Amino acid sequence: MRSRFPNAAAATAAFLFAAAAGAADPNLCVACHGDGGNSANPEVPSISQQPAQFLSTALFMYREGYRKEAQMAPMAAKLSNAEMNELAAYFAKQAAAAPRHQTSAANLKDGPAAVQKFNCAQCHGPRLLGLQHIPRLAGQQFQYLRAQLRAFKAGKRGDLDGKMSESAQPLSDRDIEVLADYLAGLVP
Repeated sequence: MRSRFPNAAAATAAFLFAAAAGAADPNLCVACHGDGGNSANPEVPSISQQPAQFLSTALFMYREGYRKEAQMAPMAAKLSNAEMNELAAYFAKQAAAAPRHQTSAANLKDGPAAVQKFNCAQCHGPRLLGLQHIPRLAGQQFQYLRAQLRAFKAGKRGDLDGKMSESAQPLSDRDIEVLADYLAGLVP
C-alpha cells in the first residue's frame, strides 16, 4: 500500500531523533507538513496559521487515540501537554501560503451558497479562518478537506464534540466536492 506521505522515511527519522532534538521541535513537523507548516502534499494538511487551540487539541486527540492516523499518532505519543502547546503556538504564528489549488468556475459560483447552507461560517468563522478549537478551512489542501468531510460523514473521523460529524450527515457527494474545491481555493 502506498504511503500518504511521500516523506514517510523522513518522518520516521524525525520521530526516532525526536528525543535527542526535543519532542517540541517544530522542525520535526516539516517533513510532512512543509516549511512553516505549509504542506505541499495534497493529502497532508497545512498547519500554518491554524488556531493554536485547534492544533494543541488535535495533537492531544492523536496522543490519546481519539484521532487515528499512522504517522501522527506516534509523533504525538511522546509529547507532553506543554510541548503540544509550544508547537501549537509556533505554527499558529506562521503565515499560511497562498493556496495552490484553483477552484473550478462552477464551484466558485456554488461554493458561497454551500458554505451558507451548511452553516460552515457559524463555527469556522466568517472568513473560514478558524476559531479557538475549530480549524481554518480557507486555503487548506483540497484532497485533505474532501477526505475529512467524507470521514466525518462516515463516522470515521475523531470529533471533539460531535458537531462536525452531525453537520456532515446531510452532505451529498456533490456537496463535499463543491465545499472542498471552494474552500481549498480561498486565500487565508
